[in-house]
Amino acid sequence: MKTLLINCSPKKSLSASSYLAALQSLFLKGDKVIKKLRLKNDYAPIFEELKDADSVVLCLPLYVDGVPSHVLAFLEEAEKFFLENNLHTNLYCIANNGFIEGRQNEPLMQVLENFCLRAGINWCGGVGIGGGVMLNVTRIVFAIQIVMYLTRYIINGIQTGVFWGTGYLSPILQNVGVLLFFNAGVLFFLIRMGIAINNGSFFGKQYTRIMIPSFIFVPMASVFFFVISFFQGGLFRGWLAKK
Repeated sequence: MKTLLINCSPKKSLSASSYLAALQSLFLKGDKVIKKLRLKNDYAPIFEELKDADSVVLCLPLYVDGVPSHVLAFLEEAEKFFLENNLHTNLYCIANNGFIEGRQNEPLMQVLENFCLRAGINWCGGVGIGGGVMLNVTRIVFAIQIVMYLTRYIINGIQTGVFWGTGYLSPILQNVGVLLFFNAGVLFFLIRMGIAINNGSFFGKQYTRIMIPSFIFVPMASVFFFVISFFQGGLFRGWLAKK
């Protein structure tokens, strides 16, 4: 059994889609291949993997209530590829958006369902995730915190000669707990979809979100997007990139 996961984010790195693709791969059996879709040059290697893939998982962001334009262009070519090669692959998707409601991804799901009808492949459903941007930020912040904790731990060990202690373990475990709580809904549905993919069965459309109350999420998201506007969208990625 082979599953092809396609990271459809137009961002070069540290995207929510790449994070979600990696998470989904943890719950899949058999061969797992992750490919990135950004440019037309990415089509050929993806089509090569599609030839013997049992299932495909598109991981993509919601752009203007639909699929990103570069993904739409790819789907037009993929439709021809599936028909010409008489493939009947199972298609799943993981869609995320910056809104708190996962159901905002419904129009994107409908686009992919219609694509499957035209391409003659099997639409098997997917997961629509609200607050995908914030989920992505929390995992980046978590990684930074882990590096900071380990650095402090090593420096303290060099200074004191003691390289073992529970003092630094407690805050790490606390942050792991917070990260797992934020991702609880996502993990629940990705595990369920992983079971469906492994069985080659229909999953349906499911919706979840980051586990933060809306009255907290909305002002936090507003401040976050206000701040990154000053960095032209380059927060956490591309601070050194030429604008």
